[in-house]
Amino acid sequence: MTKLELKNHQIWRDLTEILENLDSDALLKEHLELCDYKVCGYWDENDGYYQEIILPRDLTALLVSSSIGFTHTKRFFQLKFVLLASTDATYEQPNHNDAQKIGELILIYDENLEFIDENWVLDVHSPRVEAKCTNTNSL
Repeated sequence: MTKLELKNHQIWRDLTEILENLDSDALLKEHLELCDYKVCGYWDENDGYYQEIILPRDLTALLVSSSIGFTHTKRFFQLKFVLLASTDATYEQPNHNDAQKIGELILIYDENLEFIDENWVLDVHSPRVEAKCTNTNSL
């Protein structure tokens, strides 16, 4: 029986090269600009519904993970970012030492760099996030 070990396989070097050469900051910036720094129809972890959440335009992000996945017929990659906003009263571009985490964003793309999906986890109580809540109790 042949023992297959992937830890030194060329595929890992190829995947690493692809992810290292991908401009994740440009993809994030494009996504934020297309959505006008707004998230519509957001449910928080307590099942609170927010009609619209407006993010600060001076936010920065750190890419914390990237991965490639596949199903039987489709391949995709995902990028996970931590979203940061300045804690300085001037709201200048934050450096990572004086920034507050306001959430996370996962962007998923297909193998042709076509956008597939997004997943937001936001701190709706952050003073840098404007969350417009809708009362859903009357439904």
